[in-house]
Amino acid sequence: MNKKLYRSIANKKLCGVCGGIGEYFDLDPTLVRILWIVFALVGGSGLLAYIICAIIMPTQNQLPNP
Repeated sequence: MNKKLYRSIANKKLCGVCGGIGEYFDLDPTLVRILWIVFALVGGSGLLAYIICAIIMPTQNQLPNP
């Protein structure tokens, strides 16, 4: 099994980062979004991490076909 981390197109609210992480770990994307908001409010670094992930992670359609 070759899993890739990517920004989701189907589970997208802003950039698809939380949807992609949820699909990668087989979690509900809503749960990932809630956890990300909690980290952003508690530590403040969640927003910066989201922006970095949105820039670095490829979208689902940009992945090379095997």
